[in-house]
Amino acid sequence: MLRLFDTVHGEVRALRQREEGRLTMYVCGPTVYDLPHLGHGRFTLVWDVARRWFVYRGLQVRFVSNITDIDDNIIARAQRDGVPEAEVCATYEDAWWRAMSAIGVARPDDVPHATAYVDEMVALISSFLERGVAYPTSDGIYFDVSRVADYGLLAGQPLDSLRAGARVEANDEKRSPLDFALWKFNKVNEPFWPAAFGDGRPGWHTECVVMSLGLLGDGFDLHCGGFDLKFPHHENERAQAVAWGRPFAQHWGHNGWVMVGEQKMSKSLGNFTSLTDMLERTDARAYRLLVLRSHYRSPIEVSPTTIADAERGLARLDALARRFDLPALAGDSFVTQADHSFSGAALELATSVSLALDDDLNAPLAVAELFEALSRANALADSGEESEARAVAEAIAVLFAAMGLVLDGASDDIDAAAAALVIARDQARSDKNWAEADRVRDELLTLGWVVEDSSSGTTIRRP
Repeated sequence: MLRLFDTVHGEVRALRQREEGRLTMYVCGPTVYDLPHLGHGRFTLVWDVARRWFVYRGLQVRFVSNITDIDDNIIARAQRDGVPEAEVCATYEDAWWRAMSAIGVARPDDVPHATAYVDEMVALISSFLERGVAYPTSDGIYFDVSRVADYGLLAGQPLDSLRAGARVEANDEKRSPLDFALWKFNKVNEPFWPAAFGDGRPGWHTECVVMSLGLLGDGFDLHCGGFDLKFPHHENERAQAVAWGRPFAQHWGHNGWVMVGEQKMSKSLGNFTSLTDMLERTDARAYRLLVLRSHYRSPIEVSPTTIADAERGLARLDALARRFDLPALAGDSFVTQADHSFSGAALELATSVSLALDDDLNAPLAVAELFEALSRANALADSGEESEARAVAEAIAVLFAAMGLVLDGASDDIDAAAAALVIARDQARSDKNWAEADRVRDELLTLGWVVEDSSSGTTIRRP
């Protein structure tokens, strides 16, 4: 049984489907006004891994993730750069998809754009005004959160507590500091849409509730995003659905932040590193492996040290793929359990990894077991048990592919001379002939190879 932490209930719960065997899944996507940073990379990787694992375990997943293409930040960027808002959106949406492709994130089944749903948003806001759930001010239309009895559910705090902690602005026309903008009235030199209650543009919180329910229908299964979206964004989405009288997401999942020292990485703090910068310096697969090594609900630190450690792990995996000539799996396609059969030690490995990932996506445990199996596969091959070694190695490749990590057995073209030196060095180390082992290492270094030692033996790669 697949289980996932549910933010509303504060516990790991069974991930039930509205329709047995089919999972509907919505993930809040980017606002396209800048390059994606490592925090964006983490949340997309987390939910890409989840999606891939659900598919591997036999579910038919419909995955929706939106693009916010109208927003204060987009307008500010357009004015700063002296270009139309549409050009800003086109530029940074293209950068988003290029970065997603580079880190191996599969495209969503649907990519709704906020500007394509403005008519639906206008209709919803009109209904809120008619029923007194929303009210006008001089700058827009606001949602009255007091009309939702359980407002604050996702935040885990009651309304009075949230209100007491909210920042109160001077001359604020809002009835409560928690009330949020559904619609912002037109300003000079800003894009706008017509509406009977006043021309303008939608507020951010109105977009996703309209798009998710429009595409996935009432009571869809799973709504996901970064921990920073839990409140107010996701709570404000949920509140609108409640006021609309429509069942919303049945399960809420949130992932932890990327940390820089003691701070989370974000554009607003100015401490972000773009994915583009990272991808120019390292194999994108190393970032996926780093993400997999941390539980998705925990903070993760991305630094030269943690990336280098992930690169070393990746080199061991690629060395395994070279040794057993394993085919590359996953990529843009999805791996399914039904397409692979295991027996013996490989079956034991697949079972233990599945138990870990089925229980709140415990990828760190799954990855640890896979690396233990890697050492076991090499040891089996060294002792001449080639058939069982290959079966374990193939299972490792399949299970990593189910999480979207492709093993690359062809990443380094190791020539016969270099391969012979690796064998000679391993023999020297086995004989405890350290002088000879050091001499062979120096010869490999002279030939331009990076030499790494592990419990499974010597591995070499190009720098």
